[in-house]
Amino acid sequence: MNDHAPTHEAPVIFNSKARPQSADDEIGNFKKVNYLEVTRHQHDQRLDNFLLNRLKGLPKSHIYKMIRSDEVRVNNKRCKAHDRLQREDIVRIAPVQLATREKPIISTEFANSLLARIVYEDDGMLVLNKPSGIAVHGGSGLDFGVIEAMREVTGKKYLELVHRIDKDTSGLLMISKKRSALKTLQQHLVDKTIQKHYLCLANGQPVMGEQRIDAPLLRYTLASGERRVKVDVQDPQAKESQTDIKVHERFKMSNQSVSLIEAKPLTGRTHQIRVHLAHIGHAILGDDKYNVHDKSGVHRLCLHAWRLDIPGYEAITAPLPDDMADWLPEQAKLPK
Repeated sequence: MNDHAPTHEAPVIFNSKARPQSADDEIGNFKKVNYLEVTRHQHDQRLDNFLLNRLKGLPKSHIYKMIRSDEVRVNNKRCKAHDRLQREDIVRIAPVQLATREKPIISTEFANSLLARIVYEDDGMLVLNKPSGIAVHGGSGLDFGVIEAMREVTGKKYLELVHRIDKDTSGLLMISKKRSALKTLQQHLVDKTIQKHYLCLANGQPVMGEQRIDAPLLRYTLASGERRVKVDVQDPQAKESQTDIKVHERFKMSNQSVSLIEAKPLTGRTHQIRVHLAHIGHAILGDDKYNVHDKSGVHRLCLHAWRLDIPGYEAITAPLPDDMADWLPEQAKLPK
């Protein structure tokens, strides 16, 4: 017997009872076998990323198990997670235990507030000035995030996050409107040709001017299951990480020494700026993970994605939000 031969069913012949649906449309019923036809929007996308986008809420490990177990097929053939999809491919997905969600109900006020926060838009992408306190995508108990809300209020079938920023971080978020733009922008991120600039308010007063923080970062999990990051120079699993910082202002806030710092991450690690600044003794104000003894009294993480330098574009900026700017002294000079 051939150990690799499929055992659960014969190859599918499409008929009126089993027509593929466009992969641009949401899956309506996860309890049945679904056949999705790849469109130009998913052309050349890896299979695992394709599935992650359509089986939201299903653990990544489960998706890889489905692929290994032959519960996912492309054109009736076995496949691997890293296989690239082509336009008009048919992806078969076996039934999964995944609760379907109703479309998010987006209030008119919230919809208008998001649309008003678009600071740049062209045919391929838009850049949103995300407010603090809103996640970039749904999951982990959240009905929706920025990307789901933007799809709903714009009516666009194809909108994808180019990158992510933390829920409590405000500022610039790139969203692609075309698959080609997504690939180009993400390749820039891989090649490190996009420079992100953040502004933050941090404890203490580092020396004025510029310095580089070069400290490897390791992800770990608390007993509660919550994920954290720390500097670890011993563990071989720790990843090389560098952040350039520049101190723009030093001042007093409620008798506490505070600095306005510009941070430029040269690598893209989880919580990188927050952990690096805490590591050198200047944790960000309002950081409930890495500044647990914060006594500043601020009610948000004082970290703002301020500027994007993207090849072929003029610099894109988002002004410091009022709930951070109000803490600065009147004479403070913001970077341009």
